[in-house]
Amino acid sequence: MTTILALYDRAARHADRQSDWLLPSLARLVFAGVLAGYFWASAATKLDGPFSPTAGAYAQIFPRVFEAVGYDQSQLGLFHWLVVVAGAWAEFVLPLLILSGLLTRLAALGMVGFILVQSLTDIFGHGVETGAWFDRTSDALILDQRAFWMLLLAVLVLKGAGPLSVDRLLAKATVRLPA
Repeated sequence: MTTILALYDRAARHADRQSDWLLPSLARLVFAGVLAGYFWASAATKLDGPFSPTAGAYAQIFPRVFEAVGYDQSQLGLFHWLVVVAGAWAEFVLPLLILSGLLTRLAALGMVGFILVQSLTDIFGHGVETGAWFDRTSDALILDQRAFWMLLLAVLVLKGAGPLSVDRLLAKATVRLPA
């Protein structure tokens, strides 16, 4: 039994040594495969040009307000325009930063905030059911699915981008600079 425990302990220590590069690398790979395309496609529905929001963008982000003004974009103010344009650009830029590994921790933290706002809008603006945890099903859009998104982003916030990243290149260049 002692031999089995010693082997297990050795394997666990080896896994711990690998986690600093493996976890963030895998997190960015999963983000690329699962979420980057989702957010870019969503952003593409929100803009007709760099600073020209679509009616659908207002309907997605401000569903009740947009309905209250009869779906007339001209009835919405600067605040609504700024939120829609900033939100759409965040859906383009933050995933790009994560994919390239540039300012990864900050970009992942920005995505956490974005997903929180997105989830609250879905719940209170669109009436999406949150679902439930510990209910034997894993199909709840808000609590189940987005919990996994948050876990993935938490790895990037806490561990950084990993070895194959612009962050790592910048860190190495910074070390070589004279004080």
